[in-house]
Amino acid sequence: MKDVIVGFKKDPKYEFWRLRVFGITWLAYAGFYLTRASFSVAKIGILEDPNLSLTVENMGVIDGIYLTAYAVGQFVWGMLGDKVGTRKIVLLGLSMSIIAGFAMGVSSIMLAFGVFALLQGLSQSTGWAPLTKNITNWFSLKERGVVMGWWATNYTIGGLVGAPLAGLAAAYFLDWRYAFFIPVIVLAVILILFFLLQKNRPQDMGLPPIEEYHNEEPALEKVPNDEIISEPKEGSWKSIFEVIKNPMVLLLGTVYFFIKPTRYAILFWGPLYISESLGTGMAESAFINAAFFLAGPLSVLAAGYASDKIFQSRRMPYSVISLFALSILLFFFNDLASVKSSLVSAGLLFLVGFLIYGPDSLVSATAAIDFGTRKGASTASGIINGMGSVGAIAGGTIPGLFKDSWGWDGVFIFLSASIFIASLLMIPKWNALPGKIKKDKN
Repeated sequence: MKDVIVGFKKDPKYEFWRLRVFGITWLAYAGFYLTRASFSVAKIGILEDPNLSLTVENMGVIDGIYLTAYAVGQFVWGMLGDKVGTRKIVLLGLSMSIIAGFAMGVSSIMLAFGVFALLQGLSQSTGWAPLTKNITNWFSLKERGVVMGWWATNYTIGGLVGAPLAGLAAAYFLDWRYAFFIPVIVLAVILILFFLLQKNRPQDMGLPPIEEYHNEEPALEKVPNDEIISEPKEGSWKSIFEVIKNPMVLLLGTVYFFIKPTRYAILFWGPLYISESLGTGMAESAFINAAFFLAGPLSVLAAGYASDKIFQSRRMPYSVISLFALSILLFFFNDLASVKSSLVSAGLLFLVGFLIYGPDSLVSATAAIDFGTRKGASTASGIINGMGSVGAIAGGTIPGLFKDSWGWDGVFIFLSASIFIASLLMIPKWNALPGKIKKDKN
């Protein structure tokens, strides 16, 4: 990451810890995607297992249970991230995810899958909001678009690695259960590294806050009449409730509600869609679907640099342009994929990934912590991602519940409409930027 802050002298110790925290938080969130992708890949093997009686509709319900728990958890863990800090919550979440992943791997009835999917949803939701809080403690506003562009490659690369890893494990051992077991083992290693390497904030290491280090005024929320307010104490309920009432945070949450169904439809049902369309098995379907995630790192980096360098730290313009193009592509997606070519399907999924991941990262991460402020970053991210995760319930369940009656055409048209609404909602805030603290003139 190229240094973008001028007017200060670098402290080698500070820079070392910034890179260390960046790396381990990146790895931790990428790790969550290893266990998150397991069930989407295992579905193909589960449907072919003569010892199990789960149907596509059953698996849609299980996805709905997971996503409901995930949505609720986003709100709860987001606020707790500001109250008790990142470390405790993420260590708890990683531990629960390992337990839930292993338990789903040994399950054989719908009730068990449902119970452990609920636990997995709660555990997965500990990651994003507290970890973005961690990043805001170590990186300041002027560098955040670029930094978050690099950091948000975690969930794209996590998705890129997670599904193929699960697919390869299941194919190698000739058993869908290993789609759960192998990712669990890898995540356990990441948990140990997180325990050893992560720190919540610079002050924990005897270093000054990031704004002091960079000689930068911290960003604050604006009240509705644009009056700039003073900053409440970090971790206080006053700080948390001010973020909850912030109109911009609520708007971003509404936007994310309409963005997230597309990501989760492809994450949860992409491998099965590919399998049904092309007649491919678990491993090959997972690899073709991985083209969607392959575009992610490029997309979030492009969005981060463009929002900082071209649009002067405004997050909306890039998002609106990308989402409008995506809504058109999704409307015609199934027709374009009807040529029944692995290469064409992978190319279309790559393009969808490129158009969605940039806006997704800007809304759920960069803009969330811009407008939530450093001290309310976890709460803001939790609210925005929680509202997005409510929308993701539709993306995770509708393909399973309605694809037989709507067809895949109907599913993609639904996703297209949802993305189009998201783009429209952001247009009035094209030039929005967070407020600043007024300096004391005395």
